[in-house]
Amino acid sequence: MLRDTWVLFRHGVRVTLQQKVGMVFGAIQPLLFLVLFGPIFTTFGTWETLVPGLIIQLGLMSMGLAGFGVVFEKRSGVLERMRVTPASRLALLLGRVLNNALTMTIQTLLLLAVAFAFGLRAPALGLAAGFVLVIVLGSSLAALSYAIALTMNEHLFAPVMSTAVIPLVLLSGSFLPMSMAPGWLDAISHISPFRYTLEALRDLFAGHYLTGTVGLGAAVTVVFAAVSLTVGTRVFNRENA
Repeated sequence: MLRDTWVLFRHGVRVTLQQKVGMVFGAIQPLLFLVLFGPIFTTFGTWETLVPGLIIQLGLMSMGLAGFGVVFEKRSGVLERMRVTPASRLALLLGRVLNNALTMTIQTLLLLAVAFAFGLRAPALGLAAGFVLVIVLGSSLAALSYAIALTMNEHLFAPVMSTAVIPLVLLSGSFLPMSMAPGWLDAISHISPFRYTLEALRDLFAGHYLTGTVGLGAAVTVVFAAVSLTVGTRVFNRENA
């Protein structure tokens, strides 16, 4: 299984590297918010508050729509041809998820580089811990996106996921902390696991490590990852049985 995962991961990386422009464009929207909204936000907030929100937005936008890839493979028959090979069914999922994680890593580093140029100042330990948290979240989200893509009508995946991602971005507090929202909106936002990850990320970027917010955010992220990978694995195994 590990060998098959590595082979599929390398294949995915080669394909991704042939689409460098697409990888950059995947990070364009958060970068535009950073450049055009950031200077306004910092008149009443800080870069350490805004940038974590943009990273979560990047994860939701790119990893939440990762299932597009498997939709095209299913439509073109690539997935069907992979099904008749002796490759591990779990590897067919993990190879794709690892490639998505690498893409998100590059995009996040690009966003952080621009953010530092604009004035972000975060401790190295906070950046490292937050980075791990975000990659775990992004990988699990990609696995869930693949599961949804395989169980949903291929023509509905794009409109349904695009519609679902926007409220998730807003309810996570990506642009403004949800503590500033009206009570009813703040209460609704607690349903989203991304809010907890984002609040933990903001604490880490501020240099606060051993806090209840960080602990809760890490716990919610791990649980979300376990559920998403379990669902993704079961669906992928069933669809490729």
